[in-house]
Amino acid sequence: MIRKKLIAGNWKMNKTSADAVSLAHELVTAVGSQPDVEVVICPPFTALEGVAKAIDGSLIKLGAQNMHFEASGAFTGEVSAPMLRAIFATHVILGHSERRTLFGETDEFVNKKVLAAFKNQLKPILCVGESLAEREAGATLKVVQTQTERGLEGVSKEQAVTLVVAYEPVWAIGTGKVATTEQAQEVHAFIRGLLTKHYGEAVAQKVRILYGGSMKPANAPELLAQKDIDGGLIGGASLEARSFTELVKAAAGAA
Repeated sequence: MIRKKLIAGNWKMNKTSADAVSLAHELVTAVGSQPDVEVVICPPFTALEGVAKAIDGSLIKLGAQNMHFEASGAFTGEVSAPMLRAIFATHVILGHSERRTLFGETDEFVNKKVLAAFKNQLKPILCVGESLAEREAGATLKVVQTQTERGLEGVSKEQAVTLVVAYEPVWAIGTGKVATTEQAQEVHAFIRGLLTKHYGEAVAQKVRILYGGSMKPANAPELLAQKDIDGGLIGGASLEARSFTELVKAAAGAA
């Protein structure tokens, strides 16, 4: 089964609305009409509407970096799935390591968001991954299994087909330590195995599993050549049109 590669840019807390629109226009010119790789960009909330207009008519899709699981209500500072759908977002990043570590999001909390995303026809990009301490304690697969299974509790086979999972080895981001291609592929294959166990082979083979551990143009071709690495969730390299475009091209070459 050939899965279309997916490159998603997580802009995090960067770019004013004007800067975001400018970058979006550059990306539309560079990769907005190529059909070989699915491209999703996830600007901050303040730039979502402007970027939605900038990419309208192109093949680039719009994603958000987070959302609340309730549809509306007294949740100051939060944004809901219906709000995201109203500006034509198609994807949403959930359970990112920064949300878990900096904002205390639990597996159960993330699971509520995943279910709300599916309910509103948003495709969740569910992030899972272990810390440096967990990696050194030999707990990588246990942590990834817990986060994956708890994050997907209550998700049906029909819903799981549109799921995206992103493996982020938290210990390989900003620590100077680098995950080898073999380490990344091992965890991706393990996640595919978990999905097979829960949803069957046919569904598991359709789910894209992205690598989120500092993928850059230099290491992308080797990572993307792996059997179970279906793309990347890109942080720093997504903030500049040239490097992000190079990653899309690397994915096209590996497709």
